[in-house]
Amino acid sequence: MDLDTDELLASLTPREENPAIKTYQNTVSVACPACEKPFDDLVVCKQNPTSLNLSKQLDLCVGVEDERAFIFTHKP
Repeated sequence: MDLDTDELLASLTPREENPAIKTYQNTVSVACPACEKPFDDLVVCKQNPTSLNLSKQLDLCVGVEDERAFIFTHKP
């Protein structure tokens, strides 16, 4: 997966941030770089390792850029 993170992040709406992660909402139906379907949210992991506690079941696609994980969420 080839990520153009600057262009991708410029298209998304920032939501939450803490020392471990930053989340963005996909309000304009940008295609996921892994599966090419629109994704719902993007989670950027800023620390290694990072723990995520999911409150609902999601399908996930993952990419890595500059040693940071980019997790694309898809609601089933």
